[in-house]
Amino acid sequence: MMKYLQKIGKSLMLPIAVMPAAALLLGIGYRLDPAGWGANSSAAAFLIKSGASILDNIPILFAVGIAVGMSKEKDGSAALAGLVGFLVITTLLSKDSVAMLTKVDVEKVPVAFGRINNAFIGIASGIIASEIFNRFHKTQLPMAFAFFSGKRLVPILTAATMLILSPVFFFVWPVVFGALIAFGEAFLKLGPLGAGIFGFFNRLLIPLGLHHALNAVFWFDIAGISDIQNFLAGTGVKGMTGMYQAGFFPIMMFGLPAAAFAMYQEAKPERKQQIASLMLAGAVTSFVTGVTEPLEFAFMFVAPLLYGVHALLTGLSLFIASTFHWTAGFGFSAGLIDFSLTSGMPMANNPFMLLVLGLGFGAVYYLLFRVLIKALNLKTPGREDEDNEEELKIEVSNSNHAEVAAAIYEALGGKENVVSIDNCATRLRLEVKDSSIINDKKIKQVAAGIIKPSKTDVQVIIGPLVEFVANEMKRL
Repeated sequence: MMKYLQKIGKSLMLPIAVMPAAALLLGIGYRLDPAGWGANSSAAAFLIKSGASILDNIPILFAVGIAVGMSKEKDGSAALAGLVGFLVITTLLSKDSVAMLTKVDVEKVPVAFGRINNAFIGIASGIIASEIFNRFHKTQLPMAFAFFSGKRLVPILTAATMLILSPVFFFVWPVVFGALIAFGEAFLKLGPLGAGIFGFFNRLLIPLGLHHALNAVFWFDIAGISDIQNFLAGTGVKGMTGMYQAGFFPIMMFGLPAAAFAMYQEAKPERKQQIASLMLAGAVTSFVTGVTEPLEFAFMFVAPLLYGVHALLTGLSLFIASTFHWTAGFGFSAGLIDFSLTSGMPMANNPFMLLVLGLGFGAVYYLLFRVLIKALNLKTPGREDEDNEEELKIEVSNSNHAEVAAAIYEALGGKENVVSIDNCATRLRLEVKDSSIINDKKIKQVAAGIIKPSKTDVQVIIGPLVEFVANEMKRL
């Protein structure tokens, strides 16, 4: 089950990757017309409406993205099937269709059917389409129907499946909708405490790769919270909308870079030059883009106590920002780029106080990390016990992706052990025959970290350039 949830979380990254485009268009549009939101400027209206075209169709993007991401061959017919499945179910169970099919007045149709076009249904449609693709994309039909064999059969079967499932959804969806809304409302009632709890578990789930699935519940329209969509669209409550995003800025822009500096200073003198490049690359990436995994995996497993402290401090940051109603949002992650784009948006509230809060968290991270590393003799990067094994002369930040891919591929056991290669935003996601024969040490010399969720599943943490490494590995 956990492996399946990881696949869903990974697949969500494809449609979520479109969000920075929406943030860029909306950010510039709101900057051009901060008062009228397009009413006073044709250029602003053009940009805002362009960004809204992405936001308003997140459910469709999820259906297509997950169908592609979870299909074995990442084929276009899977994407088409995801779209077909979504259109069938949302059309059949729309408010007007339900009213016509049940012969009742449209005003008496349950409100759930008025909200059938949402991210949850998009995800469900994508999953169903991908499962049909994986099972039937090589099916051969009798000669008379041969034209519809193989991949052409997948969208047809998906449409038929959705027709069969529509009566089930008719009874199940109102119950699911009610449960999701109840969950969202319960969490919103927790206010700052709820934001803090979310922040804590957001970091805690990163080693398992399940944080993307958790994020989707709070950031998109699955449980009625929809924090990112509402923030970027300028809807919601000023000072409240953005509460599940704002507190990440102090951590990613200041806290983790300060932790990186502390780990550099606590490294052994003879290792400092080597560790400096690793920590500097991770700190700059975190500050500018909000991608934190290269840094987090540097100490996550060698010093789990520090990672627990990091998770608690992240929750505290979200709690404080929410308590004082300091809000900012992001289309990708809580780095400088997104802060620059969203700090002028209508839902932003005293966003620059997040920078002040960040300075405070930077000091806390630096002091706590230095004290704990020294007092407990934690084996953070540069403090490991020496060994006599020959080291690979390739840095994590090396732009020669072919060399990095070759080193990882060899350490994995090559073609004799590697079954499939995939990637998400920052990780290689691999299926192998036997993870016990992998040379972890060699991989850690060229990557930020390695996780083995099971005997046949491996994740290698690369960073934002992971796709280039994945492509080189596929070529090998």
